[in-house]
Amino acid sequence: MKGLGATGGAGLAYGAMSTLGLAPSTAAPARTFQPLAAGDLIGKVKGSHSVVVLGGGPAGLCSAFELQKAGYKVTVLEARTRPGGRVWTARGGSEETDLSGETQKCTFSEGHFYNVGATRIPQSHITLDYCRELGVEIQGFGNQNANTFVNYQSDTSLSGQSVTYRAAKADTFGYMSELLKKATDQGALDQVLSREDKDALSEFLSDFGDLSDDGRYLGSSRRGYDSEPGAGLNFGTEKKPFAMQEVIRSGIGRNFSFDFGYDQAMMMFTPVGGMDRIYYAFQDRIGTDNIVFGAEVTSMKNVSEGVTVEYTAGGSKKSITADYAICTIPPHLVGRLQNNLPGDVLTALKAAKPSSSGKLGIEYSRRWWETEDRIYGGASNTDKDISQIMFPYDHYNSDRGVVVAYYSSGKRQEAFESLTHRQRLAKAIAEGSEIHGEKYTRDISSSFSGSWRRTKYSESAWANWAGSGGSHGGAATPEYEKLLEPVDKIYFAGDHLSNAIAWQHGALTSARDVVTHIHERVAQEA
Repeated sequence: MKGLGATGGAGLAYGAMSTLGLAPSTAAPARTFQPLAAGDLIGKVKGSHSVVVLGGGPAGLCSAFELQKAGYKVTVLEARTRPGGRVWTARGGSEETDLSGETQKCTFSEGHFYNVGATRIPQSHITLDYCRELGVEIQGFGNQNANTFVNYQSDTSLSGQSVTYRAAKADTFGYMSELLKKATDQGALDQVLSREDKDALSEFLSDFGDLSDDGRYLGSSRRGYDSEPGAGLNFGTEKKPFAMQEVIRSGIGRNFSFDFGYDQAMMMFTPVGGMDRIYYAFQDRIGTDNIVFGAEVTSMKNVSEGVTVEYTAGGSKKSITADYAICTIPPHLVGRLQNNLPGDVLTALKAAKPSSSGKLGIEYSRRWWETEDRIYGGASNTDKDISQIMFPYDHYNSDRGVVVAYYSSGKRQEAFESLTHRQRLAKAIAEGSEIHGEKYTRDISSSFSGSWRRTKYSESAWANWAGSGGSHGGAATPEYEKLLEPVDKIYFAGDHLSNAIAWQHGALTSARDVVTHIHERVAQEA
């Protein structure tokens, strides 16, 4: 079982509640998401029931929000002083002390920010539906841009050369089309294609690669221009293509498949003003009187009355007992709590391996990427440690903006983790200037970085399940399946228990799945 937290989990969860008489049923096909109305569940289950939620990130706040609709008394315990967990937006006034003891205070100008955590939302994710329900305004996110650069090392003349995506795509697709058309014309595909098939393929390749009448790739306006076309007889000057062998050996097309991915394909979206707007909206709807910030959980135990959770807040030790608990604390941190969880559950939690990822934002007082490189959003990609440079999707044509100078993970992020912020900044500027030139080093107003392995209460960007091959879902392990089941009155939730690991969608679907299971249980025990 992979749980109801798959892509269609919202519809499945709603359907499960319907079959129990806990939500209206319908004969119509399930939609991607159907918000529960406040009256759908209240009064359906007799008695008063309480739930304590450990963690005020996406899974925790979504759980609390949905449980309140059903009339449950909910208390959220969050160690941080803000909602959102790993959904963290850095803006002026943000302050963070990492596990190395270094404190940064963000001094970005008013209205400017960057998302240290989640930054984009695919169209298929129910995150967008919660934006609608909570009244959070969204805008487009530039996940790709023909004017950004690729810059990779190779044994060719293109090594370390910045090439626009449009030029890299035009040459790669052009030469691929030429080679395949030649193979087709020379009979290499006669075993698998009929004459009509080959004619149709040739027609497609001629268009896809912008080939000449005799089937050659000679360059294309798709690459861009050295001088733009203008009025009258100014037809512009097209950029000349690189040689076929150089294009093939250099690997400049190695990142093209990124935006082919189901969860990375355009259009992508993001909330206006920062991703954390979603979780401040959740906070407003749940009510701050139902959320305890600065609450560091120290103990979680099943007891005869339900679940007792001990925590410290404001320098005092406190305790709360509820009928049920939903634990959204990162799995690798749960074992540090005093607990009475069975050994096999503790072993399962250890199978969720922490991952490395981080970002650094630089505020520039001049939007050189727009005025000089004609880049409006999107990202440049490289095989340097910085991995990519992400350009702002807001404040177009203004006087300043925040560039994400790196968004790296795995071994590349490990090159930044042990560094101080000043050292990270120096490395990011040095590598970024090799891609975008000397202007990358000028007009810097401020900067702020985050490393999830070095961030208190997270110590990981997302979970990689041992034995799953680093999959972000769709490869359930025995440990994963073990944690889908409750331990008496304790339930686990989070993106790590979904088929969309590292996405908000995963956390939200997992939360809805757990809420459904609690409803089922209460109904059966009533």
